[in-house]
Amino acid sequence: MDLTMQQLRLVLAVHDAGSFTVAAEQLHLAQSSMSRAVREVERRLGITLFERTTRNLVTTPEGVEFCRVARHVIEEFDAGINHFEGFLAGNRGQVRIAALPSLAAILLPPVVSAYRAAHPEVDLSIADAMSDEVLHQVRTGAVDLAVTVVAEPLPDLHVKPIATDRFCCVFPPQHPFAEKRGVEWTDLAGQPHIAFAPSSSIRQHADRAFAAAKARPDVVLESRNISTVAGLVAAGLGVAVMPGLVLPLVQFAGLEHRPLREPGTSRRIAVVRNPHRPLAAAAEAFMAAINRAQRTAAPLPPETTWL
Repeated sequence: MDLTMQQLRLVLAVHDAGSFTVAAEQLHLAQSSMSRAVREVERRLGITLFERTTRNLVTTPEGVEFCRVARHVIEEFDAGINHFEGFLAGNRGQVRIAALPSLAAILLPPVVSAYRAAHPEVDLSIADAMSDEVLHQVRTGAVDLAVTVVAEPLPDLHVKPIATDRFCCVFPPQHPFAEKRGVEWTDLAGQPHIAFAPSSSIRQHADRAFAAAKARPDVVLESRNISTVAGLVAAGLGVAVMPGLVLPLVQFAGLEHRPLREPGTSRRIAVVRNPHRPLAAAAEAFMAAINRAQRTAAPLPPETTWL
């Protein structure tokens, strides 16, 4: 029973039209070609699909059942091809993104909104995770793209920088730093310090900046949670350092901030992908949505700029 989709369509056309002549006209085929094609299907199946008389054409019980199966096969095939065409065009499929929590919450939402408006049938997922886990997901193929902070060369991955944000000191409004226009890293050496956990990319950047400034912070408390750090600072337990894209997440705490200078420290934010795993069209379209936000200089929080 090695039959083609075209043969199934021809048999179904005859069944639905109840006539070889009408079916041939609808498909713009010669009636003789239509008859030969149906006879060939009957020969391969070893059954009679249609009883032919001089006045009408009747589908046999075997023919009715065959047409039921053929209709199901054609509908499934057409639906699959339609989906695949959408996949090739970037309008269907799945896009998996991994991102640092602050980037997933602040940088990506406007990009996602524009992307979903243009690609409503794409299944888009965003997983937030710490920096090392984000890169691990890219390397293993668990995600198509990552939006993360890149502090060092990643020779095995493709890195496209898109933005940068500057580190700031955050403190309660009544803190003496409120009188300053800027704060230096050495100014923090004499202050109780609320630090992010060592696994955080924020902490890793801060540690390098403190080392470059030859200053040692007096760490009194640590947390990996942005809201917890902000709450502890608001309670007057110490100051903290945070990059620009984190600042909107701590507005609830009513903190003030000042840019950190000497050395000025910023994070490089990039889209990262595995060059050995080709991107589907839908993922390429998400990259294009990020590029459009970058080109049009979509609004960003304070101390943050597109590259």
